Formats: sequence, C-alpha cells, structure tokens
Amino acid sequence: MARIEQAMAANELIIPPPVVTELHSKPDRSELAPLLEAVPLMGLAEGFWERAGETRRTLLTRGLKAAMAHALIAQCCIDADTPLIARDRDYRHFAQWCGLKLAI
Repeated sequence: MARIEQAMAANELIIPPPVVTELHSKPDRSELAPLLEAVPLMGLAEGFWERAGETRRTLLTRGLKAAMAHALIAQCCIDADTPLIARDRDYRHFAQWCGLKLAI
C-alpha cells in the first residue's frame, strides 16, 4: 500500500478500468471511496480487447496462469506504458512474456 500512497502523493497514480470493478466488489469499500474519486481512470485504446486476448493467449499457450482480470489489467498498463503496482505474483508472467512493466 505504501507504493500506491507514494504514487498518489506524486500525482502519478492512474487506475485501469478492471481495477475499478475489483475495488467495487470489495465488501467494505468505505476507505476506497476517496481513492476512486481522486484518481484518474485509464482510457482503453482502439483494439484493446483483441490485444488483451492475444496477451492472455501468449501465456496460456506456454502453460502459464493467465486469469482474465489479470490479462485486462496488464493490457491496460502495457498500452499506457505505465508500470503496474501489484502484490500478486501472477503478473510476473505478463512482465516476462508480454512487455508489462512492474513497479518495484
């Protein structure tokens, strides 16, 4: 969470649309409301859905884990050339094979 707070303080945080869905699905969203109001949303570039499918297929054909939501989030960040802040280690496959940048 410290990395997210640093990015917010520097006015560098932007949220991929699938993350908004994830945040809204949390049982207790009270602390997230200010975040959702303050942080801009990434736009989706033309051909996003096709590229997200190809990105996911890249991993699946290698026998790697590639959840749909992860593929959508990763593709948003790849398209925007924006590093992803994530605790989930499953994103490492997107970084290795698909060009996703991970914030360290």
